[in-house]
Amino acid sequence: MRAARLIKMVLLLQARSSMTGAELARELEVSERTVTRDALALSEAGVPVYADRGRSGGYRLIGGYRTRLTGLGRDEAEALFLSGLPGALRDMGLQDAASAARLKVSAALLPSLRDAPHSAAQRFHLDAPGWYQEPRTPELLPLIAEAVWADHRIRASYRRRDTEVERELEPYGLVLKAGVWYLCARAQGSFRVYRIDRFSAAEADGEVFERDEDFDLPGFWAERAAEFARSILRAEVVVRVTEAGAERLPYVTDRSAAEEALAAAPPPDAVGRVTLTLPVESLDVAYSQLLTLGAEAEVLAPAALRERFATTAARLRDLYA
Repeated sequence: MRAARLIKMVLLLQARSSMTGAELARELEVSERTVTRDALALSEAGVPVYADRGRSGGYRLIGGYRTRLTGLGRDEAEALFLSGLPGALRDMGLQDAASAARLKVSAALLPSLRDAPHSAAQRFHLDAPGWYQEPRTPELLPLIAEAVWADHRIRASYRRRDTEVERELEPYGLVLKAGVWYLCARAQGSFRVYRIDRFSAAEADGEVFERDEDFDLPGFWAERAAEFARSILRAEVVVRVTEAGAERLPYVTDRSAAEEALAAAPPPDAVGRVTLTLPVESLDVAYSQLLTLGAEAEVLAPAALRERFATTAARLRDLYA
């Protein structure tokens, strides 16, 4: 533990011209007294750490010293590719590995390029979770993430509706979709998707499974996501929309379904309205979605949904009369 901390201290000082004791203590998560002892230990070991005294003092490396300890470990290299997802790294327990990897890369850069990571971070940021929801980190995510990295089988209890099932899984990959974590795993010879927050228990048995090298996580997820989107569209409504309503329809309902319905619709009528048949999840969902279009959409069928809109329209008329 101390050896890793000493290496990190050298890399920090190599990446920056000077750091105060308080800054080093914060980065290393130790006390300033420990920083002083570590600096002394490095000096005794031949690393030229120099301490400037006084209020504006700090620690620095002298004589153009550069360490060769910049080789990335496998876990650090893998974590580096996720460095644009700080929240995801923290949730999976990979924050320390990513921090060490970034330090090693910074230490290997020329002095004129050392501000590149900071410069990029101030210009580009990926915020994965969706709006209007508080992202929650599943308790078992770090354990499952570790099994994914190590190709270890896991035994898990999974909540499915009102029942709980036991599964032996080969965890292939993790997907973070709008703040929700999913596991893509092979079970009983086929690949499936599991919501990680529905695992009630999981343990890795340490047994390594043979990974299918032809498995493509992005492609698999895209295919399953499309299948899921189609599977939940179990009802249909007939709706007549204005030009403005047609433009907004893909943004208030399932995008693919709306675009396909618009493409298959006949030409606009004499007043520019288009009549189309739209697949929807349910009539309740369709009511909530199409209501946002206001007078830009008229529901023609089914009759029960049209009557519901007529009732709402009458209530609104009375309210604003």
